[in-house]
Amino acid sequence: MNLRKILWSIPAIIALMGITTAAFAQETSNALPETVIADQQYNKAIHIMAMLLIGFGFLMVFVRKYGRSALTATFLLVSISLPLYLLGKSTGLAGNEGSEIERLLFAEFAAASLLIAAGAVLGRLKMPQYLLLGLLFVPFYMLNEWIVLGGGFGLVPVGAVVDTGGSIVIHAFGAIFGLGVALTMTTKQEFEKVIEADATSDRYSMLGSMVLWVFWPSFCAAIVPPEEVPHTVVNVILALCGSTLITYLTSVSLRKKISIADIANAALAGGVAIGSSCAYASHSMAIIIGMLAGGISTFGFAIIQSRQQKWMRVIDTCGVTNLHGIPGLIGGFAVLPIVKGMNIGGHITGIGITVAVAFISGLLVGKVLPILGRKTEPYEDAEEFLDAEE
Repeated sequence: MNLRKILWSIPAIIALMGITTAAFAQETSNALPETVIADQQYNKAIHIMAMLLIGFGFLMVFVRKYGRSALTATFLLVSISLPLYLLGKSTGLAGNEGSEIERLLFAEFAAASLLIAAGAVLGRLKMPQYLLLGLLFVPFYMLNEWIVLGGGFGLVPVGAVVDTGGSIVIHAFGAIFGLGVALTMTTKQEFEKVIEADATSDRYSMLGSMVLWVFWPSFCAAIVPPEEVPHTVVNVILALCGSTLITYLTSVSLRKKISIADIANAALAGGVAIGSSCAYASHSMAIIIGMLAGGISTFGFAIIQSRQQKWMRVIDTCGVTNLHGIPGLIGGFAVLPIVKGMNIGGHITGIGITVAVAFISGLLVGKVLPILGRKTEPYEDAEEFLDAEE
């Protein structure tokens, strides 16, 4: 074969290789989808576990004398909520669909919502009360999840609520539940006690915030189809970037100097708000949603939180109303103009049911928790820990 024939044959060889490679890729994707997806979900499950224990745990150590309690409570709440959720699913009463790793992911979502709820009353519960809070929270969370996402009682059609990353059923539910608990548990002594922070506790809190920021894309992309993961991940990162930048600008504008509490908390509001539409929004919409949530969240921490205490006679220790509650609802409503052809009535009904179930169940749980007594010194480790700072 001369050189000319060799050169003429190269395109045919390349084309044949392309066809063979495409066929092989298609065959591989058809042969291994379950194992590949399971492996990807395992990785996301571990990322979310880092969020739960390290991210939420250290985010809540901003209270100067309550660091040991905050971390221990986080450990206990995660450890009680995961098996309780999985046990509930094993009964089949709230559905038992999906693989084992998928059920673990949904259990982690429940744990995240529980930690959000606990943040509202952080520092004011004894350790046994945190355990009781977990035992009571998970069944109510599963009830709402079953009604809103699983078609329970026929109130909301299955698939009507678009909430891929849990803006509604995870973040808003946890925050409103926690607010209900706080409303029925806040005492006069707790109103008079100053919640102290210092440079060290703030630095650890920022560490927790950054861990949450890093792994938030895995949280939102945990249950989306593999082909939608790249778009979802980029959307979440863009939303977080938007909320972080606008948090800085809003914080400086309102306070004249940077508030580290704003940066550690409101910067995450973009991840909360993009949750519902993370797989559907365009990149530009993701940034806008993140900026809107970050700005409103910062305004909440800077202006609304102190007034909320006076108006509602309630202390929201971690400001979950401003980080998870309001941004979660923003995310839930942001879906409406983004997702075409959705069941708008069913979606809004799902939001309303979530708010009602969370608030009413939170009020009830707040009435039950005091049966284990009350903490004599709020926001301090010394009552329950050896060698704790007095």
